[in-house]
Amino acid sequence: MKYKDYYDDDYILSLSQKILLVMPDFDEKNFCHSLIGRLDDKELFARIDCIVDAMQKSMTDDYSENIQAFFNILGPELEKPEGMFNLGWWLWPIGRYVERYGNENWILSLAFLKELTKRFTGEFAIRPLLQEHPKEVMDELIKWTTDENVHVRRLASEGVRIRLPWSQKLFVALDEFERYTIILTKLKDDPEKFVQKSVGNNLNDLYKDAPEKADFIISQWEKMGKSKAQDWIIKHGRRNQKRIL
Repeated sequence: MKYKDYYDDDYILSLSQKILLVMPDFDEKNFCHSLIGRLDDKELFARIDCIVDAMQKSMTDDYSENIQAFFNILGPELEKPEGMFNLGWWLWPIGRYVERYGNENWILSLAFLKELTKRFTGEFAIRPLLQEHPKEVMDELIKWTTDENVHVRRLASEGVRIRLPWSQKLFVALDEFERYTIILTKLKDDPEKFVQKSVGNNLNDLYKDAPEKADFIISQWEKMGKSKAQDWIIKHGRRNQKRIL
């Protein structure tokens, strides 16, 4: 089953009831009428954007009020690493809503994404916040690197990738390189492969745009000693580099 096929008429009806439970003023009739029977010919992101458009027109004009309500819709946290797209897929339009409008209250949005990523992912929605408030958001991500929740730690890395799939390039890693280096360094010995893969992918992205900076980070790590996690991350980060003979 393709991801786009999850977002069908049954999903619209289900989501409308979930939102109505936490937002009594939500116009579920308008929401459903504008979407049911109108998504079948659209691809994944077109469907999600149509849903967000309908949400925006059917909720209050107060972004902060809407986000406060969405805290109550999230449900239980994922029990294992990964699984966000398989189990939390129904939250994607809510994440997309934050991605679009999150800078209306970026502090509240950041707090919400910390909870969202425990159920789905915040890797797309956090990027506009990083674009507008790079220092402040990265300072918070530095704190997240020591969070007990693996999904929060992973977001601290995944959100700052230069070349995140399904997303526009983001160069905050280069603009705030000191903070970026701190984030990756704090995660270089993370015990979870889920996080290690994200850190390695960061290095792989960095090699494509600023290879000397990737080499610098690795050289700093090697001065601190070695670990199994670090070795795997470096290998993963360098996987597309030509072998130097």
